[in-house]
Amino acid sequence: MKTLQSVVRRRRAVAAAGAVSAGLLALSACEKPTPISTITVGTSSVSSQAEANCYNDGKALDNQALVACLKNTDIKSITVDPDETVRFGVDPEIADNGWTILMNGQPLTDSSTKTYRTIPGSVFFNAQYGASGNSTLVSIKEGDKDVTGLWSFKLKKDA
Repeated sequence: MKTLQSVVRRRRAVAAAGAVSAGLLALSACEKPTPISTITVGTSSVSSQAEANCYNDGKALDNQALVACLKNTDIKSITVDPDETVRFGVDPEIADNGWTILMNGQPLTDSSTKTYRTIPGSVFFNAQYGASGNSTLVSIKEGDKDVTGLWSFKLKKDA
């Protein structure tokens, strides 16, 4: 009886080791996730990783990729009350490289190395800042000189 128990234990140990090895192998085959950027308005927030062609792991994106990223329509959105504050947060990896908030493709802020910034919601729907209509494309651009990543969101005006 004792030998049967030791055989069962040994099989379980081998099966557990095999499962762990298979899991590690599967993880190593996955692509490394891109850093995340987040927009928060009130108690609502939306986070996003960069699309594959919109992040180059520290290397400059070419102009063709940038234009395609800014034209991407499959992006997350959040509703914004113009009286609320819009909070932007980025992973430290993005902040270390410097980041700028773009509105409809144009710089809205200077570059920053902080992980967090706030902007009044009314800015995103003000014609003085280039807004038109009830929605605005807002992008987070990583990199001071060369653009190394771009995360985009749609801000919808809360009626």
